Amino acid sequence: MATESPSSSSAAVTERRGIPGAQFVEDVQTYLTQLGLDVNSALAFLQERLQQYKLVEMKLQAQQRDLQAKIPDIEKCLDVVATLQAKKGTGEELITDFEVSEGIYSRASIDDTESVCLWLGANVMLEYSCEEATALLRKNLDNARASLEVLLADLQFLRDQVTITQVTIARVYNWDVHQRRLRQSSPKDS
Repeated sequence: MATESPSSSSAAVTERRGIPGAQFVEDVQTYLTQLGLDVNSALAFLQERLQQYKLVEMKLQAQQRDLQAKIPDIEKCLDVVATLQAKKGTGEELITDFEVSEGIYSRASIDDTESVCLWLGANVMLEYSCEEATALLRKNLDNARASLEVLLADLQFLRDQVTITQVTIARVYNWDVHQRRLRQSSPKDS
């Protein structure tokens, strides 16, 4: 076996945000010869790569779920700030129910206000004017949507790499089975 890494064999293999691209194998014999690997080593490398892709896919899907949960929360916050701004100066009393703890709600009357407090995370809350809060929330919403879009593209790229790797595994395995059958039938034909 050669010491060359299987991933260094093809300059055509691309990468997206740290995810290595999979190489589609047209000719298994040439692929194995170029890498200097036997079938078992090539299959082990491909299986390992497939597992790496699956692990990255799980991480990206978790990030996707987080972003998909975060976007509606930001939109709700924007709606609340917009409602507060709309009611400001009208003299109309704003009564709302809010969650104190899981399943426990309280009713509150909100007076005209010039500011709101936003949770920033890590147990940090800051007070902003309504205009600043709206700007910050809109920026956060735009960033979350852009991140989700990039994440979805990464997931699609990753799924393509998984498919290519699975096809390559099948091609290498089938090629090996075919070669074994040829070797077994050769001595009988002599």
